[in-house]
Amino acid sequence: MGMRNAARRYTVDEVLAFPDDGNRYELVDGELLVTPSPAQVHQLILARLFPQLYQYVAPHNTIAHAFFAPGDIIWGERHYVQPDTFVVPASEVTGNWRDCQTLLLAVEVISPSSEAADRVTKRQLYQKRNVATYWVVDAKARLVEVWHPGDDRPQVEAFTLRWRLAPDVEECVVDVHTLFGALPERATQSV
Repeated sequence: MGMRNAARRYTVDEVLAFPDDGNRYELVDGELLVTPSPAQVHQLILARLFPQLYQYVAPHNTIAHAFFAPGDIIWGERHYVQPDTFVVPASEVTGNWRDCQTLLLAVEVISPSSEAADRVTKRQLYQKRNVATYWVVDAKARLVEVWHPGDDRPQVEAFTLRWRLAPDVEECVVDVHTLFGALPERATQSV
C-alpha cells in the first residue's frame, strides 16, 4: 500500500496572493512548484528563441499570438503555470490571462531547479491539457525535446526545430545550433 501524500495543496487564488519575492510560483494538481529567478543563460536562450517565434506568429495574428513569461495560464483552481514562452489562439487573447486556455506551443528552458518539474510534472500536465506542442530546451545537452499529447517519449532535436502554426501556414524553423551557439560555457553549468 502506497503512502498518502500529506503535502499541503494550494489553490490558484492562494498562490496569486503570495507577495512578490522574486520566485516563480506555479501549481500542478495543487502542488506548489517554486523556482528562483532565471539564470543568465536561460535568459540568453529565450532572447534568441522568442524573437523567432514572434516574427513567425505575428503575420498570422488572426490565428494566434506569442507571449513570454510571466503570463498566467490558469486551468481551474489547482493548475497555474507560466511557460517561458507560449503561443495561444487569437480568440483567447482578450486582455484577461484566465481566457488563455489553449496552448498551441509551450516552451520551457530547463534549469537545475526546474528540471524535474519541466520534464515530468509540467509535461504530464501539458499532455493532459492537450498542449499541441511542448519544447523542453536543455542548454547543457544542447538539444530540445519535442512532446505532443499522447507521446510516451520525446522526439529529440539537436539540429533543427520545426513547428507549424496551422496546416496552411509555412513552418517555423529554428536552428538549434544557433540557439545554443556562443553561450558562455561556464554559465551553462547553472542554467
